[in-house]
Amino acid sequence: MRKSLKATAIAASCAVAGVALYGAGAATAGQSTANSTHEPYNIGLLTKDIDTYYGTALDADGVYQASPSSQYAKDLARIDADAKRHIDQAARKAQQHHHKGKKPAVVFDIDDTLLLSLDYEKKNNYGYNSATWAAYVDQANRPEVFGSPELVRYAAKKGVAVFYNSGLSEAQRTAAVQNLKKVGADVNLDAGHMFLKDAANPPAYLKDCATPGAWKCTTVQFKSGTRKHIENLGYDIVANFGDQYSDLDGGYADRTYKLPNPTYFVS
Repeated sequence: MRKSLKATAIAASCAVAGVALYGAGAATAGQSTANSTHEPYNIGLLTKDIDTYYGTALDADGVYQASPSSQYAKDLARIDADAKRHIDQAARKAQQHHHKGKKPAVVFDIDDTLLLSLDYEKKNNYGYNSATWAAYVDQANRPEVFGSPELVRYAAKKGVAVFYNSGLSEAQRTAAVQNLKKVGADVNLDAGHMFLKDAANPPAYLKDCATPGAWKCTTVQFKSGTRKHIENLGYDIVANFGDQYSDLDGGYADRTYKLPNPTYFVS
């Protein structure tokens, strides 16, 4: 479930400061829950902090963009550098043990992991409406999350398979593919590598929480179940990337990378 900034002010304020490499079994660094024993962080101040963190500014087309010199961009760069080192190690290991084990793979969430939705969040006062969000996604014109498309290409160049694991709906597949191509993440954008939420016809590997027309999977169940399926196809997920802890929880990844996103929370 996606929650607006107003519903998650404390979690968001922690996320501004809490960018983390989120290893398997690690505590959920940067997460917080509401505590009724004291006054929460002020919403007005929080939105200003978020603007400062992103370096938010309108471009010539009236679109809110993040600054490449912002703290947000710097935090992403540190995460990307660590991820590249890890991908290098995994690729070398796979080459040394050619045909002796599973093929290395990386998994990426899409929203605010590869495609930045800051303009939507800012213009909607960090709220959420399913109709306006769907229309925004269908424009297929979101900018990249700094460095993430490059990381996709880097993994592919190293011989590491790239998969996508997103809560976008099956109906949004065409727009997602178009947008990912625009930002340069044009790697394995076929149905065999891009897994989206299909509530009408869920895959058999999610049978414990989803049947045709009856989707009961939590985000963690959906995403971890999909990673399990990928590994059952003969891959070892060496790195899993997401902007939400629910993108990362549930196992089936050697290492997880939490990208910063202080604008909303998905449970």
